[in-house]
Amino acid sequence: MSMYHLSRRSVLAGTAAVAAVVSLPSIQGRAAAASPAKGGYRWRNAVQGGTGFISGVLFHPSVKGLAYLRTDIGGAYRWDDRRDRWIPLTDHIGWDDWNLLGVEAMAVDPAHPDRVYLALGTYAQSWAGNGAVLRSEDRGATWQRTDLTVKLGANEDGRGCGERLLVDPRDSDTLWLGTRHDGLLTSTDRGASWQAVSFPAAPSATGQGITLLVAAGRTVYAGWGDSDGTSANLYRTADGATWEAVPGQPAGTAARVPVRAAYDRHTRELYVTYANAPGPNGQSDGSVHKLRVGSGKWTEVTPVKPGGTTADGSADSFGYGGVAVDARRPGTLVVSTNNRWADIDTVFRSTDGGRTWTSLKDRAVFDVSETPYLNWGGDKPKFGWWIQALALDPYDSRHVVYGTGATLYGTRDLKNWAPQIRGVEEASVRQLISPPTGTAHLLSGSGDIGVMYHERLTASPSRGMASNPVFGTATGLSLAAAKPSYVVRAGWGDHGNGAWSNDGGKTWAPFEAQPDVAKSAPGPIATNADGSVLLWSFGTGNPGYRSADNGAGWSEVTSFPKGATPVADPVDPARCYAFDTTSGTLFASTDSGRTFTARATGLNSGDTEFQLAVTPGRSGHLWLSLKWNGLYRSTDGGASFSKVASCRASYTLGFGKAAEGAAYPAVYMVGSTETVTAVYRSDDEAKTWTRINDDRHQWGWIGACIAGDPRVYGRVYIGTNGRGVQYGEPV
Repeated sequence: MSMYHLSRRSVLAGTAAVAAVVSLPSIQGRAAAASPAKGGYRWRNAVQGGTGFISGVLFHPSVKGLAYLRTDIGGAYRWDDRRDRWIPLTDHIGWDDWNLLGVEAMAVDPAHPDRVYLALGTYAQSWAGNGAVLRSEDRGATWQRTDLTVKLGANEDGRGCGERLLVDPRDSDTLWLGTRHDGLLTSTDRGASWQAVSFPAAPSATGQGITLLVAAGRTVYAGWGDSDGTSANLYRTADGATWEAVPGQPAGTAARVPVRAAYDRHTRELYVTYANAPGPNGQSDGSVHKLRVGSGKWTEVTPVKPGGTTADGSADSFGYGGVAVDARRPGTLVVSTNNRWADIDTVFRSTDGGRTWTSLKDRAVFDVSETPYLNWGGDKPKFGWWIQALALDPYDSRHVVYGTGATLYGTRDLKNWAPQIRGVEEASVRQLISPPTGTAHLLSGSGDIGVMYHERLTASPSRGMASNPVFGTATGLSLAAAKPSYVVRAGWGDHGNGAWSNDGGKTWAPFEAQPDVAKSAPGPIATNADGSVLLWSFGTGNPGYRSADNGAGWSEVTSFPKGATPVADPVDPARCYAFDTTSGTLFASTDSGRTFTARATGLNSGDTEFQLAVTPGRSGHLWLSLKWNGLYRSTDGGASFSKVASCRASYTLGFGKAAEGAAYPAVYMVGSTETVTAVYRSDDEAKTWTRINDDRHQWGWIGACIAGDPRVYGRVYIGTNGRGVQYGEPV
């Protein structure tokens, strides 16, 4: 379970691999066009508790209680042992640099505890920007940055492989960086500049390249992910200048890709996990081997070989993922299976160098009370899946942590497990609603974890994911403005794709029926002002459907623009709207969605990037965010629109409680008034704007959704693509 970026715009332009020195709070070094809010804003996460793929965990070998965590799209974190929580380190990454919020690799310097390095770059595709390396001398409190000329892929296949970044064991000023398509890079000035070096294996345009870098004594080993199963996939250098294939290394399908490696300095043995694919998806075979580095002898120590059958006859196929050795006990280590769906993944532990193994899953007891969504709508929590991040505390032999597609589990006694995730939020948030009444001030819809009812903003929702049915990814969320207890939602699920609630989203019931297309293409959904009508859209090329009996029956609306997002008037139940991006036309209905007719035309025809919003309590007041083409406003139900002169770009728009003495709701926007894309608030109907975030709080790409709180002036909720729901309040 992992989230994906929603836009390919605003990618970071490629630059030379030279130092670009910055420090918090101003990584972009550009002034906001609008004045910042007087007194500033305080920003926090609305707690969900993890929710995304943990791709790496790294304990510092020389400092007790110091650890770092990386994610595929949600940045990096440092463990605060005193506060018992993770501290985000990359929230300063701004809109233009969104591709840097994915962390490909991280490294620490054993000899200098305050130094930490991050290799950033979410995608290696042509439309994504180049990668960058951040370096810090104060454990990530401030950073210096070097832009690279190569691309990295923190959210691509192989993102759970071993750290591709390493401080050289012979020289703390020298770093190594393995790339996917551009071979091996090195730096001799602690990451300030990088140069390509010769490496025996040739890069592949579509492959994995270097999957891991690990030190074994003074020798550096590199895994190669593009082997055909017979050619070498593990290389080493003893002098930092020449590389050679490691003799005698395992071959065959089960040892095709070296996933991770760990070195036991007591026994001088290097342990390597292998699979037939880089993962986290697609692995069906794998193995574990160890190399006695002094003699060069290889030994297979695979706990359980894939390829058997489970009790119900299913094929027990999987690879191996994480590996970690005990710094205090020679020959003690843990390894994890990966992509084992039939018999469920596990962590194996050995105390005799891999001769015998114990599955920690067999006696595991889980407590997920702090993050109830891990019950997955009522099921008991499973041991996990996509286990590639695995770490063992060098100061506590019984403290083991492992990442999954949704959380980080930890134990202090090898039996009792609980999420060790405080502070980490990685949801890709697609919808937000702040109800005007009721217990919850927030409902959220996300990728992979569906809809949540936030009765408190400071704790993971006690009800977990909305159930009946459970959705993997939410595609629509709508509240009846005149009857806010009525809410509908849509999404990807195995037991229905739409549901309704009569208690503000606490409990749900599935629609009695749904259009056939809903299962293969569930899209956005809307309810009209009094909840009497539902409109459901199903993506490009598909017609919209209408229900007037709470989802018991559906009829096609032939005049609804195919693939459009339905929007309901907040006052008049008979009025509904939809924007057709193909023709740039606003369509409106005055008969509760039975028929739609064209109104304003010529609005950014052909561009799929837009958002249509309605002003609470105002019939016919529409706002059209056309992204980099600006913000448009209508007060006549879409018959005409005028461009808002105060905005250069508008990506998402929402409304909240009006300022004292103001007659119009506060307007919140992610956009720009001149040059800087940021979060803004207007208290005068978009005549003027105040920037309310700052350079320390930017969160990469935040263009999906924003909502003001109708009950608390100044409070705003922002959906991020990898840092969950951020909410801000004036201070």
